[in-house]
Amino acid sequence: MKINTIKAVITGGVSGLGFAVAEKFVAEGGRVALLDVNADKAGAAVDALGKDNARFFQIDVTQEDQAIEVIAQAREWMSGLNVAMNCAGILGAGRVLGREAPMPLSTFSTTVMVNLVGSFNIAKAAAALMADNDPGEDDERGVIINTASVAAFEGQIGQAAYSASKGGVIGMTLPMAREFTRIGVRVMTIAPGVFHTPMVDIMPDKVQQSLGESIPFPKRLGQSSEFADLAAHIVENRYLNGTSIRLDGAVRLEPK
Repeated sequence: MKINTIKAVITGGVSGLGFAVAEKFVAEGGRVALLDVNADKAGAAVDALGKDNARFFQIDVTQEDQAIEVIAQAREWMSGLNVAMNCAGILGAGRVLGREAPMPLSTFSTTVMVNLVGSFNIAKAAAALMADNDPGEDDERGVIINTASVAAFEGQIGQAAYSASKGGVIGMTLPMAREFTRIGVRVMTIAPGVFHTPMVDIMPDKVQQSLGESIPFPKRLGQSSEFADLAAHIVENRYLNGTSIRLDGAVRLEPK
């Protein structure tokens, strides 16, 4: 797929990695629908991208009916839909057996609902609409890109909920890609390491420096533009399908 033909829905699109992907797609000539539960940063995000290139749609990705309705609205506004980028997510941090009490089941289930079920909801709703697209080269009709984490492979203490949710995203990538071969839609997942995101940026400088030094090479945190560049490459490279790519500077997480 040519990147300048992108018409994408991006969850978590008003900030962090999602907004970086939106910037990349728009800079290359694409159009984006920014899907997010929080509206406080939406105006600034749309203004930065240009109102002809981007529009905000408020959504709770865990709700099936909202996913179907909002993605249909986004497709109508963009006059098409060929990319779905899942970047919405929460940390859900906490030990299973905390000092004061065991983790509430609600913490675990909410994390799984947002990170895993939310990604599934968006992918399902988007693929159903992409199936109606006219086929391009290699009969391709669309691309779905999920966001996991290196914590899916080496979850640290306190990441049981987060790791489980991201491991589920990786686990559904191949079977979903295999199923969608019949409609010409590819499915990929990016598993980022430690990146500059709003969650990391609020940490003290010493903590950020320590995190950067833990990366084998290059010894720094990942840049959101590097994540966006990989997303763009996945869109353009039709032979990438059904797998997860680590983007992590060769880091392997320690137990804690």
